[in-house]
Amino acid sequence: MVDKPYTLDLENETATLALGAAVARHVPKGLTVYLHGDLGAGKTTWVRGFLHGLGHRGAVKSPTYTLVEAYSMTTHQVYHFDLYRLSDAEELEFIGIRDYLRDDTVCLIEWPERGQPLLREPDLELWLTYNDQGGRSARLEAWSEKGQSLLQHIKTER
Repeated sequence: MVDKPYTLDLENETATLALGAAVARHVPKGLTVYLHGDLGAGKTTWVRGFLHGLGHRGAVKSPTYTLVEAYSMTTHQVYHFDLYRLSDAEELEFIGIRDYLRDDTVCLIEWPERGQPLLREPDLELWLTYNDQGGRSARLEAWSEKGQSLLQHIKTER
């Protein structure tokens, strides 16, 4: 189940934060988002916008060295993964990956290809790329009913 990808330009960091917050406004429990993009493309910035959209007011740092950061929100338990430094997907077993990938958690996963085949399938994928105008482009693709519903809300708001 896949919908046509939705692409939009992100003029600056504020636009990337706003896209993250827009997704957060409609996020269901049990959602998995795969985040793709080169180093510095804005993946963690998008996560910061998402978490702030859910009401988080503290710092949001990339879990490059810890692999995962947990955020307990009033309505959601969110786990932000950065698998860039993962040398073998089996390392995820040592951090108890199955405890994070529950039906009631939201998982935001940077560099998901490094954690296969141990990750659950994404509901939504986000690709952030640099564009010719000096900003970035975002491409969102839904892979489940949850992802499609979320993408419809985002398209309607834009």
